[in-house]
Amino acid sequence: MRASILQIQVDPDESVESRRERVASLVRAQAGADVVVLPELWPVGAFAHDRFAAEAEEADPAKGPTALAMSAAARDAGVWLHAGSIVEKGEEAGALYNTSLVFSPSGELAATYRKIHRFGFDQGEAALMTAGSTPVTVAHPQATLGLATCYDLRFPELFRALVDAGAQVLVVPAGWPAKRADHWSLFARTRAVENQCFVLACGTAGTHAGVAQAGRSAVIDPWGEVVAETDSTAETVLTADLDLTQIGKVRESFPVLKDRVL
Repeated sequence: MRASILQIQVDPDESVESRRERVASLVRAQAGADVVVLPELWPVGAFAHDRFAAEAEEADPAKGPTALAMSAAARDAGVWLHAGSIVEKGEEAGALYNTSLVFSPSGELAATYRKIHRFGFDQGEAALMTAGSTPVTVAHPQATLGLATCYDLRFPELFRALVDAGAQVLVVPAGWPAKRADHWSLFARTRAVENQCFVLACGTAGTHAGVAQAGRSAVIDPWGEVVAETDSTAETVLTADLDLTQIGKVRESFPVLKDRVL
């Protein structure tokens, strides 16, 4: 499986419309990849709380501009696209969700995942967003993908639920702050080791509403080894080839998951 991780720069001086067009072009340039991953809340910025309501949109490509643009880009490139997340308008009046979108190579919306763990300790995202409740996996032709978003990474029980649902590759878009960059790298490796999965960890570049971003996008194998990583906080494309046979080999040679009790 060839994975391309797009560590997108979120510049407050760039309009959402311009960034959407630019990101769609970057996705189209990844033709030949098996999966392409974008970061969390890249249209608006993960910490731009005052803009969440104004920039909220629908997950349906027929109604939401980001979903429409990403659907078309996935179709044009012929790739599975994890389009990061958007501020989604919920069905309930005034409800907002941090929602990830996954598109098939035909441009079909294959899955959505509403972020379960909201960051902010009763402020920011935690106060403005409604929590999702359902773990989500995606039946990619080569491996089952398990979806999580940013702060979810600190809650191992979600990843156990994804593994129980058959996940082999854990996809984690984020808007992780630079001041806790070491935690981001540590947790990404830990989730790979304890679940014997690949982890695709996609960070953002730039500064979101004054919060410097960690970057440090990475691909990690089921033994916890870093296959590829960027130490840059700038916009970049990280591409790596995943040997999916490693998953079965690691789980067979070191069958720790069989010893689970709880």
